[in-house]
Amino acid sequence: MRIETWLNAMKADAEARGLPELAPLLEALAQSTAALRRADWNDAADRPVGDLPAGRRSAEDEASR
Repeated sequence: MRIETWLNAMKADAEARGLPELAPLLEALAQSTAALRRADWNDAADRPVGDLPAGRRSAEDEASR
């Protein structure tokens, strides 16, 4: 489901339930979700940590190597 589609449905639902004050919170959640989906770390989610470039490993990952 596209974020925009979800947001429109949730805002309509909130309005129908008499909760228009949820609209700004839903918009913030949609923006945060979109930012997480765009993040480059998402591209490496299917690779083992050892395959990541050194600059993208955490201190814990480096210590365990």
